[in-house]
Amino acid sequence: MAVTTATLGASPRARRPALLAFRTAVLRKPGRVVGLAIIVLFALMAVAGPWLYGRLEIDPDAVYAPPSAKHWLGTDFAGSDVLQEIIVGARYVLGTAALAALITAVLGTGIGLVAGYRRGFTDSVLMRITDFILTIPAFPLLIVLSTVWDFSSPWLMGLVLGGTGWGGMARAVRSQALSLRERGFLEAARGLGLSTRHIIVKELLPNIAPYVAMHLLLSTIAFVTAEVGLFFLGVVPFSTTNWGVMLNQAVFSGGALESPDALFYLLAPLSCIVLLTLGIVLFLDAVDELFNPRLRERA
Repeated sequence: MAVTTATLGASPRARRPALLAFRTAVLRKPGRVVGLAIIVLFALMAVAGPWLYGRLEIDPDAVYAPPSAKHWLGTDFAGSDVLQEIIVGARYVLGTAALAALITAVLGTGIGLVAGYRRGFTDSVLMRITDFILTIPAFPLLIVLSTVWDFSSPWLMGLVLGGTGWGGMARAVRSQALSLRERGFLEAARGLGLSTRHIIVKELLPNIAPYVAMHLLLSTIAFVTAEVGLFFLGVVPFSTTNWGVMLNQAVFSGGALESPDALFYLLAPLSCIVLLTLGIVLFLDAVDELFNPRLRERA
């Protein structure tokens, strides 16, 4: 969809408000509604969790208690309510992943667009920087940095994850920009004397918006898995409630792999990761239709 022709040849259906188009794309299939509901649920948990449970309740007499009306997901090896831990830990997990995904999208999109459109010396310099980022082993680097920095701060971990994860995004966006550079609407924009900044922001960026939106959601899943893995391995100090900390304590401190009574404590954070991934995957279908005019017309 060329931006320069969209306002001239767009149908009334294509010009409807963005909110109405979004609602239509989501409500068209039940799976998309379920996916959006799951994402909203976890977002609410991340926002309201620490307010609801400022301090985790511990009942030493209810160690590994099974799920009940008092403890919906049971308790852990110390008598803490598992549901409370899941809700409180959601803020760190999702906040860190969202920040890292946003940094990745901004850096990768910006560098890829500039490199693909400008080409020449600018492209060479930016791609060499990108290649250097791609050669950095992110996970081992995070393990090393954890010995120096306190990754109990979600801001710091999000910055490190995002700062080392944008290389693939930049490469992919550059390829898209190179393929769009010679299209008629961009040649017309250059012929009109529009600035490079205008062409990149107003002409190129809207045409790769679907890819950026999908990468933002998919990278969120990847970053959730990465940070939970770091906490599970125990390379990050356990100074905060986190799903990875729960997994570590369930396996190494609580004996969840040997004791059936502790198995649900291991399954609770794992189920959250699987459920969040499922919600994002289901919602991606709506995002694809929202940005793809052909899918909207077919529907």
